Amino acid sequence: ESRDPRSRTWPADVRLAAPARPALAVPRAADLGALTPEYRTAFAETVAAVAASGVEVREIDISALLDAALLLYDGSVVAERYAAVGAFLATGPESADPTVAAIIAAAGRTTGPGFAEDLDTLARARSTAAQVLRGFDGLLLPTTTEHPTIAAVRADPIAINRRMGTYTNFCNLLDMAAVAVPGVPTATGDPFGVMVVTPAFGDQVAIDLASRIIAAESPALVSDGVELAVFGAHLRGEPLHWQLEEIGARFLGEIATTDAYRLTALDTTPPKPGLVRHGAGLGAPIRGELFLVSRAGLGGFLAGLPAPMALTSIELADGRAVVGFACAFDAARAATDITAFGGWKAYLRHRN
Repeated sequence: ESRDPRSRTWPADVRLAAPARPALAVPRAADLGALTPEYRTAFAETVAAVAASGVEVREIDISALLDAALLLYDGSVVAERYAAVGAFLATGPESADPTVAAIIAAAGRTTGPGFAEDLDTLARARSTAAQVLRGFDGLLLPTTTEHPTIAAVRADPIAINRRMGTYTNFCNLLDMAAVAVPGVPTATGDPFGVMVVTPAFGDQVAIDLASRIIAAESPALVSDGVELAVFGAHLRGEPLHWQLEEIGARFLGEIATTDAYRLTALDTTPPKPGLVRHGAGLGAPIRGELFLVSRAGLGGFLAGLPAPMALTSIELADGRAVVGFACAFDAARAATDITAFGGWKAYLRHRN
């Protein structure tokens, strides 16, 4: 357990994967005015490539987020940096950047009411950000606006840094996560980057989306979940799989039970199978899929589970025991036994 009083743990409803067909928000044209023409073209081409990969892309108004970003340099919240390193910078260390030191030193004159006012502004901005991003899995933004020369930065460091941080400075202020990856290069071949922004604790979703943009395998970051075995309507491609995507379930692989289970076709809408344990050697290995779900997601499934379905411990062929879908024994006895097919999808192929 962390000894840092500001540390946080993954929430019980953390999303553990992006959906198969994610929805990404992008800024409207009016919010891209800070970009140089070269960067604006590169961003448009990156967005087009993302859309061509099967991601749903829609424009939104991010002006409220951009307004919040201005508080990083001009607001009272810089007082947090003064509280952290102000006393050190007051000693005049030679290694300190003079521009950064001046910004932080100025925060020492922040008033209590001014700090409280800016905290209120940020709270309202967080609420607005949540509203504009509702229905999206992430927000796609340029990482910066231009590539200035060192001489230009030295001549006007604050203005250039503020402009370069147009699309990044609000992230920490609004308690958001972001992952940056390369985008489509500029017309002259210079590198250009984009980033996927998600609400706090959406780190895994951001990584999944960023990996998709660069066509790379997405690493698993969050392991704080429960393994859930599914054998019917929640399988990928089946009618209820959306319920797993809705809670951010992460596909772990295909599985099979021991030979202690039998499978039946229940008379339900939509059609679904019933898995029941009969005893070692009294059934056959039944194929299914394994997902990692959040603890709250699993609880939601349990709370809304219709009869005769149940969640119970399922024995897998590799010796593990995981939580999985089963059904009441009496309902299975009244249904059609389809154990010989070895799985729900095989049975559906035969029926169709």
